[in-house]
Amino acid sequence: MKNSKESLECAAFHDKSQRSGREISGLIEGFLEYARYELNFSPRTVSKYRDSLGWFIRDIGDKDVSALAVEDFVRLKRLMVDRGVGQARICSVVFAVRSFLTYCRDFLKLPVLNPKQIRPPKRARREVLFLTKEEIETFLGTIDVSRMKDLRFRAIVETILGTGMRISEVLSLNRKDINWKKKEAKIVGNGNKERRVFFTDRALEWIRRYLERRHDMCEAVFVTNGEPRRLTPGDMWRFFKRHREKAKITKKLTPHILKHSVATNLIFNGCPIVHVKEILGHERLDTTCKYYLGVDKELAKKAHREYLDL
Repeated sequence: MKNSKESLECAAFHDKSQRSGREISGLIEGFLEYARYELNFSPRTVSKYRDSLGWFIRDIGDKDVSALAVEDFVRLKRLMVDRGVGQARICSVVFAVRSFLTYCRDFLKLPVLNPKQIRPPKRARREVLFLTKEEIETFLGTIDVSRMKDLRFRAIVETILGTGMRISEVLSLNRKDINWKKKEAKIVGNGNKERRVFFTDRALEWIRRYLERRHDMCEAVFVTNGEPRRLTPGDMWRFFKRHREKAKITKKLTPHILKHSVATNLIFNGCPIVHVKEILGHERLDTTCKYYLGVDKELAKKAHREYLDL
């Protein structure tokens, strides 16, 4: 028995002695702290990176970062595809590990695989889903604003439609953030960057109607009923599902689809793409172009007939 115990202790010591101190798990916390405070990533992005690196370790193992090779990433993609993981998720994991290796190379000065050698999977471009004006009006018509919960939901929907904000940005609004006279607000958007958003008169009117029915002192614009606390995006899905079904809309309907609807409406009405970029809060113009240029196939067909003369 004693010999057996000594053997186990010996094996554990041997295993520990084989570890280099450069295993992925031992470097993750430093990387996430660097990403949060040096690269100014949002807490949400940092959380996603932590999760993605955890996926990598589970599939490939807690390797010494200097031992990682292109073959590890080929294997990672194969394992994830075999499990039925979507391309977007695979891309997230690959990009997270690429950023992690860049940190190891440039900040820790470790000899690691060149991140540019890691190829993310190609993502098929999907058509942008959006609601027509008629579908939006039908959707809004299902919301009974005599009830406080539905009045709040209507105000949230109108805020998205009147600003183009993401749902997380809408729910992060505080009363003091809104400049009612200028019809704008300063918010912290993607990448933890401050930006200005602009409200339509209609959006502000619905927010005002909702706030007038409130009798609490919570600073958040949108709160839960009862003991008020700030709403989270997770609180909203059942409302969207219920009213999509009531409106008999067969398309997928989420806060982001409403944001797409704002963008396509701007494009169809002739808004220059650079202004669409600012309204949506995109950091890069090519992101806006990628999603929204050429979204109206019928107009494209008409332009093809009208302008192509070969």
